[in-house]
Formats: sequence, C-alpha cells, structure tokens
Amino acid sequence: MAKPVGSYCLLSCLFVLLVSFASAAKYDQDKQVYIVYMGALPARVDYMPMSHHTSILQQVTGESSIENRLVRSYKRSFNGFAARLTESEREILASMEEVVSVFPSKKLMLQTTRSWDFMGLKEGKKTKRKPSIESNTIIGVIDSGIYPESDSFNGKGFGPPPKKWKGVCEGGKNFSCNNKLIGVRYYTPKLEGLPHSARDNMGHGSHTASTAAGNTVKDVSFYGLGNGTVRGGVPAARIAVYKVCEPGIFGCTGDGMLSAYDDAIADGVDIITISIGGDSSSPFEVDPTAIGAFHAMAKGILTVNSAGNSGPERSTVTSVAPWILTVAASNTNRAFVTKVVLGDGKTVVGRSVNTFDLNGTKYPLVYGRSASTSCGAASAGFCSPGCLDSKLVKGKIVLCDFELNTDEAQSMGAVASITKSSRVDFASVFSFPVSALSEDDYNTVLSYMNSTKNPKATVLKSDTIFKQTAPVTATYSSRGPNAIIPDILKPDITAPGSEILAAYSPDAPPSQSDTRHVKYSVATGTSMACPHIAGVAAYIKTFHPRWSPSMIKSAIMTTAWSMNASTSPFNEMAEFAYGAGHVDPITAIHPGLVYEANKHDHIAFLCGLNYTGKNFRLISGDSSSCTKEQTKSLPRNLNYPSMTAQVSATKPFKVTFRRTVTNVGMPNTTYKAKVVGDNLKVKVVPSVLFFKSVYEKKSFTVTVSGNGPEADKLMSAHLIWSDGVHSVRSPMVIYAAN
Repeated sequence: MAKPVGSYCLLSCLFVLLVSFASAAKYDQDKQVYIVYMGALPARVDYMPMSHHTSILQQVTGESSIENRLVRSYKRSFNGFAARLTESEREILASMEEVVSVFPSKKLMLQTTRSWDFMGLKEGKKTKRKPSIESNTIIGVIDSGIYPESDSFNGKGFGPPPKKWKGVCEGGKNFSCNNKLIGVRYYTPKLEGLPHSARDNMGHGSHTASTAAGNTVKDVSFYGLGNGTVRGGVPAARIAVYKVCEPGIFGCTGDGMLSAYDDAIADGVDIITISIGGDSSSPFEVDPTAIGAFHAMAKGILTVNSAGNSGPERSTVTSVAPWILTVAASNTNRAFVTKVVLGDGKTVVGRSVNTFDLNGTKYPLVYGRSASTSCGAASAGFCSPGCLDSKLVKGKIVLCDFELNTDEAQSMGAVASITKSSRVDFASVFSFPVSALSEDDYNTVLSYMNSTKNPKATVLKSDTIFKQTAPVTATYSSRGPNAIIPDILKPDITAPGSEILAAYSPDAPPSQSDTRHVKYSVATGTSMACPHIAGVAAYIKTFHPRWSPSMIKSAIMTTAWSMNASTSPFNEMAEFAYGAGHVDPITAIHPGLVYEANKHDHIAFLCGLNYTGKNFRLISGDSSSCTKEQTKSLPRNLNYPSMTAQVSATKPFKVTFRRTVTNVGMPNTTYKAKVVGDNLKVKVVPSVLFFKSVYEKKSFTVTVSGNGPEADKLMSAHLIWSDGVHSVRSPMVIYAAN
C-alpha cells in the first residue's frame, strides 16, 4: 500500500474533500504566508504585541493598512506573527534584530471499545482512579475540530470548568460548549461550502479527542462491528479543542498550529495531544510543533505527538524533539477480518472493515487487466482511474492490484472488489464490499480464475477475532533513526493505533466515496496511537499533579512492556520502530525512578548543538547565552529515559552516557543495575544506588563498547534498575548509519 498523503490516519481518512483552487485565488500570487518568530514575550507591562506587530508590518511593507497582510498574532505565550509577504519583505524582516526567524507556514499532515482494556486500563472499579483530580485535568486537542453533539463530549454530570481554565468557547455559529467540552477555538481559513467554525469536517479531531478523554458511552459499534463501550483514557477529564486543519488544499497550516499552542498554553491545559506532523528532516527552528512544544514544556505542559505514517522506511519519524513524547502505532489482540469464498468452495481470509452483506451470493470475477479497453496491463491491473470499462465490470467482483483504487471499480458498477495489499496487518473501512488480501492469497484467487471458465466468488461481512498476536508495531508506523539528532531515540513509545473505534463527525463520510454518516467509526494510524498516550499521561498526572512533563514521559517509557523484535514486521528496526516498548498505564503511575530534564537541561542540549545567540532564540525564545560548559554538552548526555549513539560501521567503539535518576518510590531503598542483552559490553558505575528519601537524585554513567554493527543495522540492550518492587528499564541502542 502506498504511503498516505495529507493525513496521519490511514485510508478511512483519505476521503478528504477536494476544494476548488479558486478558493485561494483571492491571495496575491507573489506573496506567501510566513511565520515571524520573535521569541519570548517582553516582560514590560506596557508592551502591546498586536500594536508592535502592526507597526513592524507597516514599516516593512510601506502600507498603512495591513488588514490583508497580517494573518495572526502570537501574543499570549510567546511573541510573533504570521503575515503574507513577498520574498524581499521576508528578507528585510529576517534582518531585524528583534526578529528571531522568518520561515514559511507549511502545510502539515494529519497523522476504543478494546484498546484501553488491552492496555490494562479496565473500566469502572477495576482501575484505580482519582475522579476529582481527573475532573480538574484539561487535555488540549490540536486537530481538525470536534463534533460537539457527540455523546462522548456530553457535559451531563460534570461540574463547572476548573478554576485554572482561562479559555473561551469560540466555535462559530450553532456551536456550544459544555462542562465536558469546556473550550474551542479555530484558526482555519474560510472556505466556500464549509461552515467557518470549530466543527469537525473530517472526523479526525473528534476521533482523537474521544480516544484521549471521551466519556464512557455504552453499546457503540460500527454497524455491529466492535460492539461495546467506548471511552477515553481519562473519561472524567475536560477537553479543549484548537482547530487547525480543514479538508482540501489548506490542510493544517503551521501558522495556525503556533496560534493554537499560543492559546492552549495560556488557556491552562495540562496535556497537549497533536496528531499532526511535518517533515522528518525539518530543523527545530522551522518546525512549529517543536517551537510550540518547547514553550509548553517550559510552562509544565507535556506535548504528545504522533510519529507519522511513512513506515516501515528508515528515518521517517517526523516528531524528533526530545521535549516531545513521540508515539508509534501498534495493534491489539482484536482484529477485523473479511473472508472471500471462491466458487470451488475454497476460502481465503483478508482484511477490511466490511459491513455490507452480499447474502452469500457468488458473483462473476473479473481481473482489472481484463476489464479495460483503454489502458495498459499494469494500469488496468491497478484499476487506475479512467481504465476500467463499465460494461466489463458491472455486476461483477473486480480484482485490483492496488487497494486505493477500489472506488474506481465501485463507480464503474462493480458489486465488490478483491484487492492485493502489501500490508495486511490492519483493516480499513471501504464504501462497498472489499477484502484486502496478502500477495499469496491474492495469487490463489488469480489461479482459481485461470482454472475455470466461469469464476465466481463472494465477499462476506467482516468477522471479529481476538487471538491476533499483539502488540506488534504496525507496518505503516514511521521509524527511526532520528534524522535531526542521531543520538536521541525516536519514536519514544508505542500504543494502539490500528482499527480504533471512537467518536466521529457525521459531517464526514467514514471512507472515500462513502454515502454513510456515522457518529462512531473505525480509523487507523499513528494519529490514533497518539491520544492513547495523551490519555495515559493525563492519567498519571491525576496521581502526580506536580510532576514535570519529563517525569511523566520517563514514567511512561521506563515501565513499558518490552517488545520482541522477532515478532514485528521488519524486525531489524527493533527500537527504531517501537522505542522503549508498549505503554503500560497501570505500572506507569508507580515507576520507582524517573529521568527528569527541565528547561535548563534542554537549553544545554541546544547549546551542545551549536544553537547560540540568535539561533538559540529560534527554539527557546530565551535571550540568555550558552556557557562554555553547555556548548560542550553532547546530545546523548541529555537526561533521557533511553540511550542512543551512532557509531562507525564495523569498527570498535566506546561511548559513555551520563544520567541522573530521581527517586519517586519509597525512602530507604536500594536499586541494583542489571543489563539484559548479550551483544553489547556494558559497564554501569555505580551499579548500586541507595536512596534515603523520596525525590533524592543519584547520578551514574553507562559505558557501552564493542565492535560497531554493519551499516544500517543496530545492536541493543536494556538497562534495568530494580529495588525488588520496581523495574526501571531503559533501552540502549547502538547503530551505524549508511
């Protein structure tokens, strides 16, 4: 299956509506939207950001009225603005001392009834909770808006919003908030044919919000599939929505995303979940997510971000900043399968979310290659648009070599489609009966067709199975190594992202060409995994309200289930696919030890990357300069819960990691180091840590040596600190680049 374009949820979100390019014609062709980043807000009480931004624009453009130039101002949590500029105007602005950087506002990409149970976060009294604190927790969702009428966001039974809340409900016409959905804002351009509001026109935002913190809603299914109770990780928590994505050519804009961060931080959210990503090679200084998340981290807010859907290729993870918790996608033990019964009685099993019933009737089979009079064999076999002849496919089941073109078969009158897929580790929603088969099973169908004069088959409604091997990293989930900072492991963690049933918007069809409208739908992608981790982070925060973002992140990573690379597709990627492992919410609330890194530590990290002077302000907005000691700081010595180093291929190496752990378990306790893995030589000094009190810190070094792996390969082991009660596990990864 080809890589998804424009969305971090797969296939079922690729229906995204096409909007006429005429909508953009009103903008001057010689101007582009640029983000003008000016760092931290001045401490002066008389400083008026909007007035200052207007003055700068008037000075640079020579225009007294800048109404059509100024796109938005950032004035609550950091300083800057977005404006439509010519190239010469951009250069003038970039040369100003008060301006840190000017970069284009790029278009960015969007990235359960079973998943929470699978992770061990059971319903009701089976899971320990602190309802009053959970109700005081606010999750900020930066996405495509929300469907406010959904039962998942009903405010019944909730008290007033937390006193710390400083946000607003600006949802547009016919939009109201409540004591569950306590605030909304939107930053999207006005498009013809779509209401200009915070309403979700894609389904994506509603899905992610409900996965993180949706209410408990019983008897939910997708046309009978996945029937059960849907809920978020923290059902009693509040939701604040910041809409930055819209269907069509505008997508998700970088300038809108920075505005969302600016407001979310100032509004008082506790956790930010953002299933949107950009380019895996974008430096921090031109990455709106990295910039916004740094300011959030400095204010004590953890940002959880999806890794991307460009796997299994290497170095495709798009969220690489160490102050962000980056989430890969895996499966659960539940799977939707769709059987194909051939005319000779043989049955093959494929993957799809098929709710359509052919009543067992067997229809004639036709291969796309034999159903075209206008295209070559390859294009016809793919069922490419414009290739199929309706006279040859009407009333038949069409075999297509490419699953994204099954809509073409439907539009030409086919009753169903059987398609070949290189990724049959997840099921997608289609608008008519479809089963996606592995190459071997697809060839079985082709062989049957060639063995009989009148080949027939039927596609059955999907079945649900609960014995799927899990957790396994999904093939689509983006992989490391980190293209920007080779010595920081990304992704950090994996969580369920495949076949997740959650709230949806009836304004958006559940799949391309679909005519159905649903309030709950099945979606797949790292977009779906991300809010699972946001929900876990919020759950941990209810037990430890004063924990910093890095402490919560460490708790999630060091208590993760260890994953076996041998059971994962493309298993040579190992930790580059799943990071520290699969999230374990229950264990994460009592991690024993945590690796803490505050703003000062991340500033030292940036200094070690030669972010000095003006360049340093690109990320942090901080005007302080780097010390000599900070400029010598190695990225791998950031106090991170994992340890990674890039070395030369097949050559002897010796690297040292310096770490500090904080005791968040019991006083008067002793932790002993153990290394699991036999292909690395590891020395831990000291190997025993004694803590007299809670929140006491102890430092240690880890020296790893050996002969470097082959190019594009990795070697890994795990350091485990144990006191007999807690096991604090950190992956150690040594790899060689090509």
